[in-house]
Amino acid sequence: MTNSIDHQYFQELANAAPGQICRNGRCRFDPVSCTYSLDIWGEEYILDCAGKKIACTGTAEPKPHEYFYLFVIYYLLSAQDIQVKGEWISEKDVPGGTTFFRGPHLIPTDLISSRFGNDLERFKKCCRDLGGTSLNLADAAFRFDITPDLPVAVLLWQGDEDFPAEAGILYDRSITTLLSLDILFALAVAICFRVGKAGQSGMEV
Repeated sequence: MTNSIDHQYFQELANAAPGQICRNGRCRFDPVSCTYSLDIWGEEYILDCAGKKIACTGTAEPKPHEYFYLFVIYYLLSAQDIQVKGEWISEKDVPGGTTFFRGPHLIPTDLISSRFGNDLERFKKCCRDLGGTSLNLADAAFRFDITPDLPVAVLLWQGDEDFPAEAGILYDRSITTLLSLDILFALAVAICFRVGKAGQSGMEV
């Protein structure tokens, strides 16, 4: 599923020096098939520049959201040797985020809150199954290392008689130099989709 990816990204990757891409993106290059492979959030992705497609080799359900493939190729092209800052921020703390992340770009955290509601134990189990590590935030929260230099936190607050359950996503401050606003949105949507849909209808994470 790569329909949302501009073919220009594949052309840019094809024109790049494989050595530099592999160093910065912590990936592998096959000179025979001219494909890149890298591991992101516990799954292997194969990027075929000539075929202009990306494939996830894993068998986990649900399959990655289409937006996640866009994030994968953008990350590979823009990866930098930077340090995680260890400071959590929301999308509204990213420069331009206050005006960008609303309306059609409102992050669908309701996929998570509507799935789990006040069931913190089910939320915790799902996050552990997805490779998360517990954080002392909100009523329950877990850290996911999407890549070694891109940690995110998924949070859940229980609701009460006045307010429904609420979910949120936090990012390490270093993300402001890694991702543009539209790619951050693509990543956030994919995170909400995976956490909110994982394990449904008998599917295993």
